Order: sequence, then C-alpha cells, then structure tokens
Amino acid sequence: MKKVLLILAVVFALGTTLVSCRETTKEKAQDAIESAADDVKDAAEEAGDKIEEAAEETKEAVEEGVEEVQEEIDSLKAE
Repeated sequence: MKKVLLILAVVFALGTTLVSCRETTKEKAQDAIESAADDVKDAAEEAGDKIEEAAEETKEAVEEGVEEVQEEIDSLKAE
C-alpha cells in the first residue's frame, strides 16, 4: 500500500511540474513574440523617418540644382 501511495505521489508531482513548465514556456514564448512585434514596429517607424528625411534632403538638393542652372542660364543670356 505504501508503494502505491508513493508511486501516485511521484506521478502527481511530475505531472504538476510538467504542466507548470508548459504554461511558463507558453507565456515566455508569447512575451517573446510580443517583444519581437514591438521591435519590428519600432524599426519600421525609424525606417520611415529616415526615408522621409532622405526625401526632404533630395528635394532640397534638386531645388538648389535648379536654382544654380537658372542662374547660369540667366548669366548666359546677359552676355
């Protein structure tokens, strides 16, 4: 009788431990997924900001180039 109770106690302890570990693992996996999603979102926002900055700088450079060309044209017409 003692052996049967001991075996049942061991099985119960192992069963409880394994179930507990699985829930912890699921929670950790869910946290990791959420963290990765946040990281991707932050990276996308940062990339969007960099693209907007590059577009603004390109626009300014083109406008300066147009002004320089217009000045050259005006100076050639004056001659």
